[in-house]
Amino acid sequence: MSLRFAPARTPARSPIARALARRTVAPAANDNADPGIGDDPILVAALRHFAMHGLGAATIAARNAGEAGDLGNTVDRDHWQAVSSALGNRSPLCAHRRLRNFSKVSSTLTER
Repeated sequence: MSLRFAPARTPARSPIARALARRTVAPAANDNADPGIGDDPILVAALRHFAMHGLGAATIAARNAGEAGDLGNTVDRDHWQAVSSALGNRSPLCAHRRLRNFSKVSSTLTER
């Protein structure tokens, strides 16, 4: 008994042709093309701070916020709290609440 090879009718339907064919490469996804993503100054500052300090960046930003608050520099304190919050640290929010409560208590003590 003889065996005979019967090729597929079209090369596109052939399993061998499909296996040997090169797949088309999808274009690279680039998030730089989306306008407005990199416009947030807090996000840019947080990413730069993370690039410099690594995984401890949120703790260092919270420490910077505390030092700025001790010096009475509210602009820097708010900036570092926002950077720390952007990095996922919740402790600056607690520190901010403590500072606010402390200012309320100190104002009531000075009124008496």
